[in-house]
Amino acid sequence: MARVRHRHLLLLVAAVAAAASALLPCASAVRPFVLVLSRDDFLKDTAGAHPSLPSADADSDEWDDFDDESPATDPLLSPSSWVPLLDPASASPSGDEPDSPSDALFVAGVRAMLSAASAGDDAAFATAAAQIEAAATGGHPGAQSALAFLSGAGMTRPASRSRAFLLHKFAADAGDLQSKMALAYSFFRQEMYEEAVTLYAELAEAALTSSLISKEPPVIEPVRLHSGTEENKEALRKSRGEDDEDFQITEYQAQRGNTVAMHKLGLLYYYGLRGVRRDYGKAYHWFSKAVEKGDTRAMELLGEIYARGAGVERNYTEAYKWLTLAAKQQQYSAYNGLGYLYVKGYGVEKKNLTKAKEFFEIAAEHKEHGGYYNLGVLYLKGIGVKRDVMTACNFFLRAVNAGQPKAIYQVAKLFQKGVGLKRNLQMAAVMYKSVAERGPWSSLSRWALESYLKGDIGKALLLYSRMADLGYEVAQSNAAWILDRYGDESICMGESGFCTDMERHLRAHALWWQASEQGNEHAALLIGDAYYYGRGVGRDYERAAEAYMHAQSQSNAQAMFNLGYMHEHGHGLPLDLHLAKRYYDQAVEVDPAAKLPVMLALTSLWIRKNYDGSFLVHFIDSLPEVYPVVEEWVEDVLMDEGNATIFTLFACLVTVLYLRERQRRQAAAANPQQPDGAPN
Repeated sequence: MARVRHRHLLLLVAAVAAAASALLPCASAVRPFVLVLSRDDFLKDTAGAHPSLPSADADSDEWDDFDDESPATDPLLSPSSWVPLLDPASASPSGDEPDSPSDALFVAGVRAMLSAASAGDDAAFATAAAQIEAAATGGHPGAQSALAFLSGAGMTRPASRSRAFLLHKFAADAGDLQSKMALAYSFFRQEMYEEAVTLYAELAEAALTSSLISKEPPVIEPVRLHSGTEENKEALRKSRGEDDEDFQITEYQAQRGNTVAMHKLGLLYYYGLRGVRRDYGKAYHWFSKAVEKGDTRAMELLGEIYARGAGVERNYTEAYKWLTLAAKQQQYSAYNGLGYLYVKGYGVEKKNLTKAKEFFEIAAEHKEHGGYYNLGVLYLKGIGVKRDVMTACNFFLRAVNAGQPKAIYQVAKLFQKGVGLKRNLQMAAVMYKSVAERGPWSSLSRWALESYLKGDIGKALLLYSRMADLGYEVAQSNAAWILDRYGDESICMGESGFCTDMERHLRAHALWWQASEQGNEHAALLIGDAYYYGRGVGRDYERAAEAYMHAQSQSNAQAMFNLGYMHEHGHGLPLDLHLAKRYYDQAVEVDPAAKLPVMLALTSLWIRKNYDGSFLVHFIDSLPEVYPVVEEWVEDVLMDEGNATIFTLFACLVTVLYLRERQRRQAAAANPQQPDGAPN
């Protein structure tokens, strides 16, 4: 049985842009996998031809293996894209002027909705929603998609999942990719994997294709706004783009001739990392400067830039020159690019599959995951080698565990079709989803983050909520955290005007729940707390225990401690002191910082076991009721600014008097014969 373990990264996930082509020079990652397969997952007989196997033709573009041709249209600028409305430098998806009245209504409605979210104007938001609804009635797929989002969230109208699903279906049938993402996620949550795989496969292919021509980075760094319950200040600081102090220092060093800084600056612009907007022109400038200083890594990147035509005119001869120079300097990933050129016959005298295979093998020998992927393609298609599906699977799996997005796509297709691997639609859906999420629609996360960093919390919440509707776990947790953190501010749009406290709690609860389903242990912990304490939902110890179990399965020490407490008191779980101790012990094993609370909990267990029914046990059981009262007194009385000052002065006075008295006693002890009142 195959198992997938998701591991969340902050900065490194942005390197997935590197997998946009077979020439990629540095590591890339798409929500990295650790894919563990057993022998039972492989098919025993893989020698025979399978109808889903691609043809043994190096020119075949089936499965998008070595296709270097750009699509006719950019899916980023589809009729449903909000990017042109967020970025004044972007062209309108329909040209300079809207093509129809519904186009005009959609553009005006979304623009007004974003503005109203920024201003916290609920009346203007309702007016904007009415414009979007009018455009949706006129059949505009982008408006139908936006209206589905509003209906599902319960903004300016009663929340209705069924209506949201229907509107997304209409928009998806008309070709709207964002609604296809929303539908695929809906099917995925309901374990309707056949339907989810069909949509995610199409979206994953679009994501890999669009990465070659999209103006925006194919994947925006999925920065979490929070670390636990606190703001993730360090990650946010590193996401300020050109405003970040580290970036400015790097830029200054590059301008002063520092080669390492030049290369780093080129990477930031080329991949659009750390909040820096992708700029191929600036990337080319700094890579060229670095090459002049002898930087071999920049040679390889120049080769890729020329091969892709990224910011320069495509020139395979130049690409071959720079990749060859980089390879001679032991930049082993450059061999992937050289192998690609020989497979296609670009920039070289003629195709040479033998040389291509040799170059891919050199890359693979030095653990370059692009080499694993390219060898997998050769063996799967039988290009220059005898077709061997099992060998292809092994190469693909190595690339998958390195986070190579095209390899993830290929293995997903093997699971979907039952080629080499036993058919497993659940696994195929998970893997296709991870690739689909790197599509151009992910660019909304960058705008959401920029809005948050500028203090525009309302717009950030709206954009994160939109991405949450498409199934992005980070967006779900970010939106939920904003709702909890900024609950007192007028940013949450409800059914009629701003959200009531109940609406806000329920919406945050739903978002945390979705994030917990996708492996967010902190979200699962918060769901457990909500049910345990009755925050926004009815108190339900059994559902709290279920959520804590989910978080505990991901090695969350707090969840383990909570489960131990529930077993100790019989809240939602059987009263079992032995199980309680086991959970307490597990908590401290996972997180040594839990040593003190676990020690106190174990002391409580010992007292409960040896003095059951005594005053001490009743006192311990009363602490949860006493604590809120003491906490409220400390917050309302002691921490009041005036009272805190008085208490501080009083403490200082007592300290001074104590020290004077101790000094007097020490002096008296040193001079026992000195009469009282004698001068010192």
